[in-house]
Order: sequence, then structure tokens, then C-alpha cells
Amino acid sequence: MNNQYDQRRRTLLQWLAGAAVATTVGEAGAAAKGQDVARIGDTAMALEFDSQLRCRVISRRGPRPAAVTAFAASERLQLPNGRWIERFALVSQAADRVDGPHGSGVRHRLTGMSPEGIEKTVTITFHERQPGFAVIRVSYRNTTGKPLLIAAWANSAHTLRPAAGRKAEFWTFSGATHPDRRDWVQPMVYGFEQRNFMGMNGSDYGGGTPAADVWQRDCGLAVGHLDTVPRLVELPVRAVDGGAALAVEFKREATVQPGDTLDTLETFLAVHTGDYFAALDQYRQLMAERGLRSPDAPAESYEPIWCAWGYERDFTVPLMVGTLQKAKELGLEWAVLDDGWQNNEGDWKLDAKKFPNGEADMRGLVQTVKDAGLKARLWITPLAVDPGSDLLHDHTDMLLLDKEGAPQLISWWNSFYLCPAYQPTIDMTRDWIRKIFGEWGYQGLKIDGQHLNGVAPCYNPAHKHARPEESFEKLQDFWKMVYDTAREINPKAVVELCPCGTSYAFHNFPYMNQAPASDPLSSWQVRHKGKTLKALMGRSAPYAGDHVELSDGGDDFASTVGIGAVLSTKFTWPVDPKPKDSFLLTPEREVVWRKWIGIYRDKMLANGVYRGELYDIGFDKPEGHVVEKDGKTYFAFFAPRWDGPVEIRGLGPGRWRLRDYANGRDIGEVEGGRSRLTLRFEHALLLEASPK
Repeated sequence: MNNQYDQRRRTLLQWLAGAAVATTVGEAGAAAKGQDVARIGDTAMALEFDSQLRCRVISRRGPRPAAVTAFAASERLQLPNGRWIERFALVSQAADRVDGPHGSGVRHRLTGMSPEGIEKTVTITFHERQPGFAVIRVSYRNTTGKPLLIAAWANSAHTLRPAAGRKAEFWTFSGATHPDRRDWVQPMVYGFEQRNFMGMNGSDYGGGTPAADVWQRDCGLAVGHLDTVPRLVELPVRAVDGGAALAVEFKREATVQPGDTLDTLETFLAVHTGDYFAALDQYRQLMAERGLRSPDAPAESYEPIWCAWGYERDFTVPLMVGTLQKAKELGLEWAVLDDGWQNNEGDWKLDAKKFPNGEADMRGLVQTVKDAGLKARLWITPLAVDPGSDLLHDHTDMLLLDKEGAPQLISWWNSFYLCPAYQPTIDMTRDWIRKIFGEWGYQGLKIDGQHLNGVAPCYNPAHKHARPEESFEKLQDFWKMVYDTAREINPKAVVELCPCGTSYAFHNFPYMNQAPASDPLSSWQVRHKGKTLKALMGRSAPYAGDHVELSDGGDDFASTVGIGAVLSTKFTWPVDPKPKDSFLLTPEREVVWRKWIGIYRDKMLANGVYRGELYDIGFDKPEGHVVEKDGKTYFAFFAPRWDGPVEIRGLGPGRWRLRDYANGRDIGEVEGGRSRLTLRFEHALLLEASPK
């Protein structure tokens, strides 16, 4: 390890000492004839700039360095007429050592001048403990003597090319939200394009994780922004002739006066092998060093869950209470009261038909849950207010309004948004959380709704926002208030935030200690959302697979247990009054539920260490996931039907015994490192590897 570190330092110092414009690329191959090149980088990635400050990316992660993009105008400005300013004659280059929250590294500055009289300075920093991860900020100074109108800027606009001799096949991860609740991880078929706007992509779908990734079998690129406040950037991804294009773009009209400078956000460009997991894992680590990190989760965040949503909004207290005994008997530890307990969204008074004695009945229900040996969690959906509610009648000042002064619609509940950056909204919600935990006695929250992931800019004059975007940027502060209030009353409170099928807003993660699959549309979504959230929240983060009834066949426990997700179910018992869509736990289904809940409690892989870098979720077949726990390694393989070779990766030295722990059968023994054996299964195979 020390030798590797010393070699890395020597390499960085060599680049620092030799930070002059070179005429050849050396080991990465020569540049185009007659084209000067400035080369910067670290042990995993090099960036080369030509005489016009166009850039290409060199990956050093393979057996030998290779150019994975062509020279392109990676950092550029757009004028209001749509024209991009892309060429800046390179005039100077400098570098110096840096040391700060991300450790030591080298900061490079390259300056160029455009024919239009705009001076561009690209500042790129490589930190030693995050190889292959470049931190980028660009500034544009107006030297023209007259005001310069700008429409947008772009950073790290590159096109990943297929490896030599490889077919052009690409996959992508995109952190944006979409009303159709599409997969977060997708193959890039011909014509594929997503703008990946981090603002509102529907009336009540917005926010997200400001990162995008494209990869092929041998290499991948990731980009994003590094601000600790959410910003309204776009991360466009496109399948183009000869590759996969991506960038960070920010559209905002601005006027740069003579002598003034326009600065971009701080963004990143990362190069990796395998799928997107490694790049998101690096992004998480760097953001944690900037103060934005998921909290340490209590043991309660990993306990298996029963939710009354199987009865849906027509639940009754006797139906819920009647199921508690069976939930406890099966080994579940949480009971969640879901949507339907309230009179409306906004007033949040108790439904008089279900709670005729008011809050005394609610307190009694919570006590009944605790007496059954379970913990009580309550469903809520803040920031929503219904037409006809007393709150809307009395406090229209709380509404989030658009440019025309109209309220923003939350389509799912036919409600309107309240502004999260308005103090009366904050104060009202704080009092509500205190009632739920302090007076009613709940031990957890299920905060639900796609509208809670991001909000539109607010133009309500009563709020006196400095900028309309404050509502979007301060949503994370609203969640901090909710999380802190709950934890002040109960330090072990579980605060689950479920954005209903959309990609999570990364800036909300510090204020939640459980993240569900959020209404998955398939088992594939359960698994790739799990991989994503283990990268973004931490390798042992409490990710819940959501109700197993939402998985393929309604009973795919393997996709939850195998990837290290918290088990959750919404079965009904002993009756289900719904005429259709019954979730009744029949005797036959109970056998299955009892088996898998027992496996979950026995292995508790949810708080193990997820090894997402070992298998490429796009290209490796069968699909593979790995969790390490208590000296053992757990593999989960998925395919509709498999009969062939499977590579076992990530085991330490020596021999290991493999066992199918879901079906109690021995598979055989393998050597550590990488081993290959022939396996046969349908849908899923879960293996436990124990050192012999």
C-alpha cells in the first residue's frame, strides 16, 4: 500500500513539475499532427487539451492507457442565438499543490482566449485519494469592452467511444425524475436521449441526483455537479453515431459586463471500469467530505416491516389490529399505518369514521401496536393541501405560486403545493411532527409522495424570496427540520422518505435513515435501485425493497434479500375485504412468507457491506450482486433461466464452501480470487460462501 501511495505521489509531482505544453502524448499516443497538447491527470485518468482548449479523456484504468473520447469542446458557452463559443486559443498553463477537506492533490489551470474576446480559465483538481475523479470549475471573463449576453454553459461534454474491436453497446444511469417512473439504469438503444433536468419534469415530479453515467464493457464516464445545494442543471445523455454523449449544462440568461467574470458551478468528470456504482460511490465520498452525508442508521432501520396498505384507504382499525398478531408471529417488527387515516391532505385531522373518539383512538392504536410487540410508523405526505381544506381557506399565503400566480398542482392527490421555504409552513409542520411523536407515540415516519423530491420555483410575493429558486434549493432544509424534530423526541426514530418511483434527490439523504424502492414496477427496479442507493447512501445503508407484493409475481423475496435490502410486506390476514387485488396471506403463501422472513432475520444482509463494484449490472450475465457479512460472502445471481458458467468474484485467498442458503443445498468448493463454475437456476440463485 505504501509503495502504491509513493508511486502515486511521484507521478503527481512529475506532472506538476512538467506542467508545460507538450507536442506529443507519449504513452497515450500522439495527438493529431501539428496539434499541441497539454496533458494533466493522475494515476487513473489523463485529460489532454489541444491548442484550442478542446479536451479528450485518457483512461489509465486498463492494462495500458487508452483514449476513450475524441477531442471535443468539452467546456463552452452558449449565446442567446443558440451559437456555442467553443474555441479558446491556449495561452497559459499552471499548476500547484492543494490540501483541504478532500486531502492533497494537484490543481491545474489552463487559460485560453476566444476570437470573440472571451477569456476562459479551466481549473481542474485531482485529489490523491480519489483517483480518476476530476473536480472542474470554469470561469469566463469578458474582455470585449461591451456587455456579453449568455444563455447557457456546458462542462465535461464528452462522447464515450466503444473500445477497439468492441461492438458499440452502452448503458446509462441517470439521476433525474420522470413522471413515467422509468428505470434509473437503462441500455442506450439507437435514438436514446434524456435531458435529465434536475428541476420539475412534471407538475409534481422533480429533483434528483445530479449525476449521470454512461459506460461500455471496458470503460465508463460520469459527470455531475458538486454543490451542496441542489441546482437546476441538466445532465443530457444521448446515443450518437459512434458512442454515448453526456455533459453538464446550465441554462440561465446572464449579462457579463466588461471586465466581469461568469463562473460555472463546480462539476466533476470521473472515469471508471465496470458499471456506474464505483463513480457514484466516489461522488458520495467526496460530498460527505463537503458535509453532505447520510446519517448513521439505528438498528431499527433494518428491522422487517409490515404495512397496512394492503387494506388501502378503506382500512379499518379492527382490520389492522387483527393482522398485528400474524405479523409478529412471522417475525416482522414494524407496523405501518398508511394513507387513509386523515380527513384530508392539509388539515391532517383524524377521519371521524375510523377514529370516532379522536386522538384518544389514535393513541390507543399506537399502544395496541406496541403491546403486540411491534413498532408503530405513520404515513404522512407533507407540503400538500387539498382544495376545500380549512388550511387552504385560512392560509392561502402558504401556497407555492408560479410566475402567473397560479398554485402548483400535485396530481396524485389533486392537491396544491405548500412552499417549503416559507416560515409558517415550516412552523406548522414542526408542530405536526411533535404531535405525531410526542403526543401520539409513533416511533417512525413513512414520508410519501413524488412531490416531496423537488419543488418548482416559488413566486409568491408574500414569501419575499430573494430568488424564486429558493423554494427548490431550501427543500433540503425543510427535511432537516423534520428529521431533527423527530430525533429530538425519539433519538431512534426511523424517518423513511419515499419519492414514489422517482429517482431520489441526493441533497435530501442527510435527513432520512431509510430509503425504500419507492413503488417499484418490477423486480429489476428493486435490484438496480438497491445498487444505486447503496452507492449514494453508503454500502451498508438501510435500503428497503418496498412491499414484496410489488415485485415480479408478488412474491420475489430473493430480489430483496439477495441484494441486502430490508424486507417489507403488506399482506392482509385473516380476511381481505377488497373484491379484487387481494393481498390475503393464504396458508400456501404463508409458507413462503415465513421461509423468507426467517432467512432475512437469520442473515440480516441489509446491514452487510454491498460490493457493487464486483459485477457490471449491464454487461455481466447472469446479473450479479455481492454482500459481505461476518466473514462470509453472499452472492445473488438473477436470470430468467441460466445453465452455464458463472464467475465467482471477490473471495479472499484459500478455499471457500458454497451453499444455496435459500434452499439448503451444498454447491461445492472454489478457490479464492476469481473462480468459474457451471450453475443452473431459474430466476435467482442465492449463495453463501464460507471460508473452509
